[in-house]
Amino acid sequence: MIGRLLIRLLDAQDGWARPLGDAVNRVLVAVFRPIRPIKDLLNGTWLGHPLHPAITDVPIGAFFVALVLDVAGVARGAFLAVVVAQLAFFASVVTGLADYSDADGRTRTRATVHGLLMLVGGALTAASLLLRIGNDATGGLPLILLGIGFLVIVAAAYAGGDLVFVFGNMVSRHAFRGSGTKWIRLETADGVEPDALPELVPARAKLGINMLVLVREGATIHALHDTCAHAAGSLSDGKVADGCLECPVHGARYRLRDGHVVRGPALYDQPAYEVRRGESGWEARRVG
Repeated sequence: MIGRLLIRLLDAQDGWARPLGDAVNRVLVAVFRPIRPIKDLLNGTWLGHPLHPAITDVPIGAFFVALVLDVAGVARGAFLAVVVAQLAFFASVVTGLADYSDADGRTRTRATVHGLLMLVGGALTAASLLLRIGNDATGGLPLILLGIGFLVIVAAAYAGGDLVFVFGNMVSRHAFRGSGTKWIRLETADGVEPDALPELVPARAKLGINMLVLVREGATIHALHDTCAHAAGSLSDGKVADGCLECPVHGARYRLRDGHVVRGPALYDQPAYEVRRGESGWEARRVG
């Protein structure tokens, strides 16, 4: 019951959150485009895991500890906890903006509400921190601001959870795909034999229920799953660059020979396939 009410409240914000999100997104794309390696660092491509949610646990936990210490009358401990929380909060904002720059559609709209709530909560906790400087007392206005800010941040975290669990943002699009080793008949979209495809030009192919993208490089046929692991873009509409296949949606790059992610915002490797000419035609099986 409470969950449905919260979802309705969040959905009711779409009217203002959509245009605001679109405007902010354009700014962030312009900021991050020239510094893609830094953006990859903030996304967590190097870690193989989203960096933003890994950091967000720190400020939420530290703010809670600060509240407990403040109520208990431990002024110095509460102050230090708020300092740690505020620093971690800033880190979570920066990493969150990197993820936000690749959000689309309803995900972007919900992320806008999430981000704005976080900024409001962060402003309240920052005000609480400023009032604590040089003040050894506990309770009072600093405690009130911290308490309200913490509640706003928790509400924002709820909206952030929706981004992952409802909209599937920053999750692997291949989490539930099997990796069986059975050879299956391969069918190219235009009926062209894989070894007759134009060199280094992505081509769509069908393997059972899965769609693949094929790239011929000399006598070698590279094959990856066509659905980008990051945001489900079609890799067959992308291009080959520096031995990688680049997604046309957000520019993530996967190494042709094994599907290894070499450039974000993707975090997870792309399923790779082995292709061969069998007795009854071309066939393939997943190898990665």
